Amino acid sequence: MTMRFNVAKDTPQLYSALLALNMAVAEAEVEPRLIHLIKIRVSQVNGCAFCVGMHVKEAMDDGVEENVLHLLPVWQESSLFNAREKTALSWAETLTMLAGPGVPDAAFGAARAEFSEQELAVLTVAVGTMNLWNRIGVGAQMPA
Repeated sequence: MTMRFNVAKDTPQLYSALLALNMAVAEAEVEPRLIHLIKIRVSQVNGCAFCVGMHVKEAMDDGVEENVLHLLPVWQESSLFNAREKTALSWAETLTMLAGPGVPDAAFGAARAEFSEQELAVLTVAVGTMNLWNRIGVGAQMPA
């Protein structure tokens, strides 16, 4: 597969802005493990092989266990994820698959019960940012 375009090269100012947003999310007051899990799960849902590969490596380098990463696609059935992680993953999937009814009140209520307003805002920006990166990766046909 040939890469269609290169955001870093073709629009360096936009690429820099995306990197700055990534840094802001990384520096926010949410556990890095949650951010790793969200990045990988959103990338899996969106079918971005490049992003899945990159974020799995980053998560492993940061100490996320390999068996957790293997079971991420079936997180709902796995006991390896705690309630907070499951809530974050549910929120990430809900925001990633917005077609249809949008975000149900029950999904927001579950997320709000587990996370502070600030944490929920950070998670939402993390999900949105990852969705943007995935659209770039898939649209550009970035090689895995």
